[in-house]
Parts: sequence; structure tokens; C-alpha cells
Amino acid sequence: MDWGLQNRLARIIRPATGRTVMLAVDHGYFLGPTSRLEDPRETIAPLVSYADALMPTRGVLRTSVDPKTQTPIVLRVSGGTSIIGPSLADEEITTTFEEAIRMNVSAVALSIFVGTEYEHQTLMNLADLVNEGETYGIPVLAVTAVGKELGKRDARFLSLSCRIAAELGAHFVKTYYCEDFEKVVGGCPVPVVIAGGPKLDTMKDVLQLTHDAISRGAVGVDMGRNIWQSDHPVAAIQAVRAIVHEKYTVKKALDLFEGLKGKRK
Repeated sequence: MDWGLQNRLARIIRPATGRTVMLAVDHGYFLGPTSRLEDPRETIAPLVSYADALMPTRGVLRTSVDPKTQTPIVLRVSGGTSIIGPSLADEEITTTFEEAIRMNVSAVALSIFVGTEYEHQTLMNLADLVNEGETYGIPVLAVTAVGKELGKRDARFLSLSCRIAAELGAHFVKTYYCEDFEKVVGGCPVPVVIAGGPKLDTMKDVLQLTHDAISRGAVGVDMGRNIWQSDHPVAAIQAVRAIVHEKYTVKKALDLFEGLKGKRK
């Protein structure tokens, strides 16, 4: 990696801990006005300063993120599908690198859909994006998406997807946590962050997921609904940060959450 690319990646994955807490707010690109993300500006504003990186689309970045923020941006640059369409996998690149540079992003992100009829298309999207990323010194995050088939989130499938993403040059990978997660990380030669996935039942479940993923090799999390759909999102992101960066136990982080949640929503 050249200096610029390393520097941008170091803004996202904090050198002091080698870990990151990313906040995903890109859900509207295929889900529309998701619950508690109907007004992105209102959702993002109280949380952004607690995130090591924010992951929006360019539309949300322009309309709903304060340009004075110092939080690095990982820009979602793939899309073209919706939740009511025939396939979430039929994605293409939606945002040029020139546009990403104009918005001063620290990385770009896209989804790959291994095992679908659009596997080749989305993998070539990744390869093309990596080629451009190397040209401009901007890291690429590959998201190992599963579309509507959540049952595909097992170690064998995710190991395959993550390794292919790394082989094509992705600088870091976002995937799901699963049983035998250490095998997924062990087979992927670039940093792995976990997706929060659908909303979990309790904050303890969220913190347990975070703790398990970190203890088994993830460098961090990229959570969305499990933070901003919480009744106490600011307390939630701080509790997650405590596990990721300060090595809190689940119990200690849950105690922190309980202590913070009454102070501010």
C-alpha cells in the first residue's frame, strides 16, 4: 500500500488499538426510509462523534452529515436494487471515484454476492473498484452480502466470500459473525469487521455479538440497526466502543449501557 492508502485506512482502523467502530447508515439505498432512519440527519447527529467511521451513501452524506465532522467516511458506492425488486444482488457501481474524492472520503464500499446469478458481475465490480482505488490511494471495503438469504451466513460460505474479496484486492472486508468465526478470519489475509445484521432482541445480545467477534479475530464492527434502532442509541454505541477499544467484558459494558441510558437517548 502506498502512503495515502495506508493513511486513509489508519483513520478508520485506529492505530492505538488496531480496531474500529463503524456506524452503518446506508440502509436506505435499498430499504427506503427505515424505522428510526427516516430522518438521517436526526439519527446521525448525536452518534457520529462516537464512531470511528461513518458509512453512508453520497445522498445522505450530502444532505444529512455535517461537513465539519472529523469522522472519516466510508462511502457506499454500489446499488441499483430495492427490497421489493427481484434480486438484491443485481448491483452496479453508482458513484465514481472522482465523486468520492470530491467528497473527501477515506474509503469506498460495495457489496459482493457470491453464489448468486450476479456473482461474476459483483466480483468484477469489486475488481474494477480496487483498480481505481489503487490509482487514487483510497481503500476499498468489500461487503459479503447475502441478500434476503440470511441462512447462508455460515463459516464455509463466509470464508469463501471473504477470501475471494481479499484475493481480488479488497483492503478490508465486512461480513457476518457465525459459528467457527475464527476460521473465516484465519482464511482472510485482510482485516475483517462484522456487520450488526438485523435488530437483536436485547442490548446484551448486541454486546455479546461484539465481544465474541472481537475475541475471535474481527478488528471491529460496522453496526447500524443495533445502535440507532435502540431506545438509547448514544449509550449503545458507547457500550459497543468499550468492548472494541477498551476490552470491556459483556457484563461491564452492559453496566456502562445501563448507567448511560438514563442520561441521554
